[in-house]
Amino acid sequence: MESLVIARRLRVPVGAAPAGPTPGWGETAARQLDAALLSVGFACSPALLERLSGLRGETVVDLGVRVLAAVRELVGDHVQHNAYFIDFPENVPDTLEFWAGLLGEVLLDPVAAARVQPATLNLLTLPGYGRYQHGYADLLAAHAELLPLAGDRVTVLDLGGSLEEEARELYFSLAGSESPLAEEDLVVLRALAGFCADEPERVPVRENRAIVNEVRLAAGRPLLVDTVTDVLRLACGVSGGDVTLSAPTRFRSFRRAERRVLLQALDAVAIPAKLGDVPRHREQWKRLGERLHPHEYPRLPRAAHVFEVARGVRRAASLDGRVEAALSAGRTGDAVALLEKTPGALLRRLDHLLRTGHSASAVLDAAEKAATGASGRVLLSLREHLQNRLAPVSGRVFVNRHGRAWAAPDARAPLGEQVLARAVAMLDEEITRRLPDPGELVIDPDVLDVALPLSGKAVVPGLGMLPRGSLSPVDGELLRFFVHWRQAGQRTDYDLSALMLDADFGSPEHISWTNYGNDFAEYSGDLTSAKDGASEFINVRLADATRPIIIPQVFIFTGEGFDEAAEAFFGYMTRDAEQEGRPFEPRTVRMKSDLRGAGRVALPFVVLRDDDGRWWVKWLHLYLKGYPHFNQVEGHRVTASLLVRSIVERDHLRVRHLADLLRAKNSTAGHTTYIGLQAPADLPEGTRVYTPATLHELIPA
Repeated sequence: MESLVIARRLRVPVGAAPAGPTPGWGETAARQLDAALLSVGFACSPALLERLSGLRGETVVDLGVRVLAAVRELVGDHVQHNAYFIDFPENVPDTLEFWAGLLGEVLLDPVAAARVQPATLNLLTLPGYGRYQHGYADLLAAHAELLPLAGDRVTVLDLGGSLEEEARELYFSLAGSESPLAEEDLVVLRALAGFCADEPERVPVRENRAIVNEVRLAAGRPLLVDTVTDVLRLACGVSGGDVTLSAPTRFRSFRRAERRVLLQALDAVAIPAKLGDVPRHREQWKRLGERLHPHEYPRLPRAAHVFEVARGVRRAASLDGRVEAALSAGRTGDAVALLEKTPGALLRRLDHLLRTGHSASAVLDAAEKAATGASGRVLLSLREHLQNRLAPVSGRVFVNRHGRAWAAPDARAPLGEQVLARAVAMLDEEITRRLPDPGELVIDPDVLDVALPLSGKAVVPGLGMLPRGSLSPVDGELLRFFVHWRQAGQRTDYDLSALMLDADFGSPEHISWTNYGNDFAEYSGDLTSAKDGASEFINVRLADATRPIIIPQVFIFTGEGFDEAAEAFFGYMTRDAEQEGRPFEPRTVRMKSDLRGAGRVALPFVVLRDDDGRWWVKWLHLYLKGYPHFNQVEGHRVTASLLVRSIVERDHLRVRHLADLLRAKNSTAGHTTYIGLQAPADLPEGTRVYTPATLHELIPA
């Protein structure tokens, strides 16, 4: 739990200072810890350093070991990053010369040459290929020490309260999020729910609510349910299944008391208007019915109706079905009337309703009424959607909860400028009304281009991670991508590659195991198994780059998927040319996160050069399905370029827009609100702080 708080909040749980003087050498130990942290790009805040100095030296050492381990894992420095080419990025051979050299070594060895069959020769099986030819100590000896510069990353660790206080704050932040959480965050939320004694009063996202209900069910407290699907999510959660309902769950046997509570909750919400949600998860309801035995509870007839609908014995038309029937018959007015009962559903269909030929004024009148009852996340999502209707783009991109994406041409009829202007103004007015009074607003300019976290499902937590569509500058002369993986069982080969395009997303060029370098980039060499872990790098000299678009990618060539490997993560570093250093230097790491998902190709972000020559990272968080085996960058050039272009050209709703709305409010509060990438140490007491880790808290309810 302590490591979790440090990694997620960059706060060290220490608690209140003891009364009276503390004997020992705490100040010396605190300074030593600060120096050790600086070697991996972290530093203690003045408050944390002062607090640690007041502890016993032995206590600081014990805490420091845990803190250092947590931050080293956060940046990926908990493993040894070796490279196939020992002098990388220097002395990387020409691709053809490298293969010719390997083949020549085999032909000069009579024993090996006897086994070579030219008609079926597989270059990947040549002796010496795909495995380290030197130890990690040899690599360290071949590289000069890193020259520290002021531009290196220094992430400040702040002083936290007690572990219980910090865990409670993180729990309330995740449970009360207005945006859906990533899979990793749901795992964290479940751990926090079992650790914390109390819980938030409001849990808006239903997946989060299911996890909170697991604790309530175990404690015998009333459940938070208002739809039949809430009960299904809870049953999946307590069975160790997927509360998002995207994957089938094998339900466990429930105790009689649990069955009674679940059926009572189901009976309380299973009114006829809500039974239409059952067919969407028909098979899971059938399996759950086999475990709950609703026939044993005749006093709960409405609960039994749910399973009758699932089996097809009872009919229940869903709201979506009735709306689609009305639209198919040309009765748009009836469809709007049905949707008025569910404000969020009406706003999600607003674009479609405006294109049906019905009175746009009548549709917008209904939308204005619905806006007061819809969630803030829906309002912001619709605002982003409509602002992208003002300027046509090359294609539409669709991304599911797992980050799997596909692009398609935009064949929708345009919407009138006056219609869009009225809809956008209506949304901005309602969003502004719901935003909290900021008081004195302080905003770090670097955070203005961060996209609002309207959904966190595809964003894997990690160091420097930002929501899809965010822009962050690349500072440094060298940009270096890295991937590390360790196989759990079978031989696993991941390949780090980079696709490079011109300003029109054409003229593709690539760096990978089939092309070791060009005029401005070098590849560290291919590793084809990772029993003890393997790392690959691509080094890009930005000043020499002839392509303004660079798309790093990680391909699963063969073996275990991202979710199956014992460990798999990706990141990037920036440094100046004179810094030298090892292929991996933790204090130059700007971003690192785990790889996960069912896709066989990962596209974390795209690197772009603007008209002024500055380089930017735009976050993608995409995964391609790929092929079962032998994925290569050459086989995904078209798909990757189309997807990336759709994301790059999309106008994402960013912090800049919300900041403008906050400034427009007539502030009367006496507090301060700070929004930035990292909170400075000199903020007034009581300041409301929003950083990327807590930016979801700024999404209005």
